[in-house]
Amino acid sequence: MTNNIVIAIDGYSSCGKSTLAKALAKKLHYIYIDTGAMYRAVTLYFQRNRIDLNNEEQIKEALKNIHLNFHSRDYQTHITLNNEEVSEEIRRMDVSQLVSEVSTIKSVRKELVKQQQRMGRSKNVVMDGRDIGTIVFPDAAVKIFMTADPKIRAERRYKELLAKGESTSMEEVFENIAHRDYIDTTRKESPLVRAHDAIILDNTELNEQEQLQFVLDRVNTHNV
Repeated sequence: MTNNIVIAIDGYSSCGKSTLAKALAKKLHYIYIDTGAMYRAVTLYFQRNRIDLNNEEQIKEALKNIHLNFHSRDYQTHITLNNEEVSEEIRRMDVSQLVSEVSTIKSVRKELVKQQQRMGRSKNVVMDGRDIGTIVFPDAAVKIFMTADPKIRAERRYKELLAKGESTSMEEVFENIAHRDYIDTTRKESPLVRAHDAIILDNTELNEQEQLQFVLDRVNTHNV
């Protein structure tokens, strides 16, 4: 149990979890913890160091050398991997294509869940991911489960990548999202499922302000 307030936001990839969580944390003056960025940073480290995802000993040794930290700058949350700013690099398509596989590895999840729980015990936080309300903080004050039409999610992600100058196709993005959904929901370790007490937020037809208000109304109801 934790004496601090945790708001857990889980859901499918490219649902806008991070955007909502950042806005909510800013509004409530909480700390935003992007757990997806943590898995992406580990994935980036594995890529750079050619870690064999089937070699458990190699993975465990690599995890000893991975140090992640969050810091705020210009009202944005940034992540560092061994003191290197990697917030933009971890959003590349090649990282996206591998992150779900890395997230299925038991030793990776065990290590990152431990770090996430430590963060949530020290401050009031908004934390988004796949298993926050079910595994990391099952006692979270408020739990939100986000979903949206897969085509809408792909369109949003595609526009985001184009804006960053990344070369990709709509078909590639859609296939990546479908692949990640399959892995996230069928993996053995902490699969993506809705917590029994989580509030469903389908944002297919909602803009960012409407989503934020939806959650704020629920937070106020819970007297957080």
